[in-house]
Amino acid sequence: MSNKLITDIFIDGARKGWNIAIHSTIPNVLMAFVIIYILNTSGLLKLLGEYVGFIMAPLGLPGESIAVFLAAFLSWGGAAGVLVALVQAGSLSASDIAILLPGMALVGSTVQYMGRVLGVLGVPGKHYLVLFGICMINAYLAMFVMKFII
Repeated sequence: MSNKLITDIFIDGARKGWNIAIHSTIPNVLMAFVIIYILNTSGLLKLLGEYVGFIMAPLGLPGESIAVFLAAFLSWGGAAGVLVALVQAGSLSASDIAILLPGMALVGSTVQYMGRVLGVLGVPGKHYLVLFGICMINAYLAMFVMKFII
């Protein structure tokens, strides 16, 4: 057992948390805000909502909300940033957020985990599409159920 004081352990944990925030969370959220700003300013977010938004319509969500779902594959923090940016733009309501959160949780950071988990375990790449598909189906079903709960 270590002879470290509880305060030293706390400080070590705080330093690690600070490093995670500075090197991972904040850049992901900032990136999401910038991407949504660019998409919104250029009109591409509206086009995305019009042409791919039909996927979100059965959930009672606006088409632009698909950007949150897509961002969740890359980063949970990024998806949260996209979500907040769309709320600030007036595109999402509180009930929309409640519907999106289970989907974000179930696909959160899938691309990051692909390398960290599947790659390390040696899972053949031919199985990734099936595994991603399962994540997407689970997430969509969870959001669909949430639509009826709220």
